[in-house]
Amino acid sequence: KSHSAAYALVTFQTAYLRCHYPAEFMASMLTSVLTNTDKVVAYIDECANLGIDVLPPSVNESGEKFTVVDGNIRFGLLAIKNLGGGFIKFLIQEREENGPFSSYYSFCKRVCCKEFNRRSLENLIKSGACDCFGLNRKQMLLMIDDILSSLENDKKSKIEGQIGFFDLNATLAQASEPT
Repeated sequence: KSHSAAYALVTFQTAYLRCHYPAEFMASMLTSVLTNTDKVVAYIDECANLGIDVLPPSVNESGEKFTVVDGNIRFGLLAIKNLGGGFIKFLIQEREENGPFSSYYSFCKRVCCKEFNRRSLENLIKSGACDCFGLNRKQMLLMIDDILSSLENDKKSKIEGQIGFFDLNATLAQASEPT
């Protein structure tokens, strides 16, 4: 009987939260099953049944976990496969300190760190987290090699202490951004 009373209390509290705070409840449920894709899909379907939109991931808006934004749920970056927790924390810290990312190239340049690699960038693009830059996904995927090699060259020249022509003027440096 004592177990029944405890379970009844937990059931009542859970039902209350789901009824009065459905978006927050579903966001926490989605966060609790981040690594289980099948359950994430099932909970997203449940959100649709409750009239709650699950917004796609965004490098400019998403957090690590599922979050509530204006009564809807924003997809968490930790739910994207093959993204490291360290990289996600660095991305969020960079966004909070220096503002939202303005372009695809500036995003790559600003988050270039030891955990940043081709696979993590591809997964961000394929998940739709980079759609806020106004490019289609195929364009971004085709640009990966050029951008990564450009960032690698920039890193090497900074290590060697060389100054490029475009380093002299900030407006000229932005003009050198790949199209």
